[in-house]
Amino acid sequence: MLAMLRGAVAELFDQSTPFGRLALVHTLQAAGTAFVTVSLAGSLFFSISPDAAKGKILLYLLITIAPFAVVGPALSPLLDRGRQARRTSVAIASFGSALACLGMAKNLHDLLLFPEAFVVLVLGKLYLVARASLVPEMIADDEDLASANAKLAVLASLASLLVVPIAVGIFKIGAVWVLRTGTLIFVAGGIAALRLTRTPAEAERVAEPEPERHVLLPLVSDNSFYDQDTEGEKVARARDVARQRRALGLPLYRGEVRAAAGALTVARAAVGFVEFFLAFTLRREHAATWWFGLLLGASAVGSLVGSLIVPRLRRHFSEQQIIAIALGSLVVGALGAALVGGLLAQAMLTLVVGIAPTSAKPALDSIAQRHVAPALLGRAFGRIETRLQLAWVAAALLATLVPVALRVGDVAIASVTLLALLSYVIAPRGPRRTPKVGPAPA
Repeated sequence: MLAMLRGAVAELFDQSTPFGRLALVHTLQAAGTAFVTVSLAGSLFFSISPDAAKGKILLYLLITIAPFAVVGPALSPLLDRGRQARRTSVAIASFGSALACLGMAKNLHDLLLFPEAFVVLVLGKLYLVARASLVPEMIADDEDLASANAKLAVLASLASLLVVPIAVGIFKIGAVWVLRTGTLIFVAGGIAALRLTRTPAEAERVAEPEPERHVLLPLVSDNSFYDQDTEGEKVARARDVARQRRALGLPLYRGEVRAAAGALTVARAAVGFVEFFLAFTLRREHAATWWFGLLLGASAVGSLVGSLIVPRLRRHFSEQQIIAIALGSLVVGALGAALVGGLLAQAMLTLVVGIAPTSAKPALDSIAQRHVAPALLGRAFGRIETRLQLAWVAAALLATLVPVALRVGDVAIASVTLLALLSYVIAPRGPRRTPKVGPAPA
């Protein structure tokens, strides 16, 4: 793990490589997001009564769903107009977040805070989709996609661990200053985004074709059929293939992508449930403030460890097996917390919930990056991120609205993740539907 940590930090400080520049942008984005999170958490949760906090948290959770109505159908297709569109989107997300942070600092105690927070969320999701689409362009030919994604996750976790205490210290001066500092970080991220370039070998990278019988249409995961086309022709042809596959009743992406996304959806829901379930439980029991710090620390350390172990896992397991191991870890962790009981057991569960989904997310990203055509990566990651966020919000809403005992919550997590694990292990990897009979539309 130390080698992984050193490698990630070395990539960050090597600004001569495209991936190093992307790593810098990602680190700054994570730091800026941490400052915004600390400001909102202090303003919406800890500074008011539990009942009032519940209402504001519910409103905030509902607002977090809305960005995907924009990022999914509207912005994701724009990312597929070419590689430059993705790089430009990263810069727009950073500079736009800086402007929105300034507005939030001015309207921290007004209703305008929520639409401005909405803008930050939209731009944050736009960044996530654009960054995921850019990774294959930024790495060397011999680098594993899961390891590259894990390095970015490590840097994001490190950034959060380092800046959250600083943000909390600044919060004692005033939440406004937390947002103003976040503004400066986002501006730095935007400047760094202007320096993004691709590797010389990226243009030759070709994804594996998907074998599929009795279908004469080319597949969107097979890039070789339009290798000689210009950028615009590649995009147009990939979109045409996608339309024809939908008309035939075929899934847009291959089974590995669908199954992995479904498994991570449950893991992401577990994260949302645990975060809000424990937060409101601690407030109802009037727990000491240091318990909140312990759980936050366990979550942050778990996320860092989860990212660090990805390369080691990849040496022994496939990406699909890593996802299954992550779900199995959630089952064991939740059952263990239910059997042991007490807040310390919940801290251990928080650690597991930090490790498992974080170690599985780079595997999901690499599966999609390998099996989806570059011309459709924006749409693919737009759908995936939307699905993950909806699961997180739905579970968080459930935990906020329905107070349950610690053991009941733990058993619920174990039961749902066990079902997801069994479903993933036996999930079919082929098309879900039989193609319709008849000619494809012109």
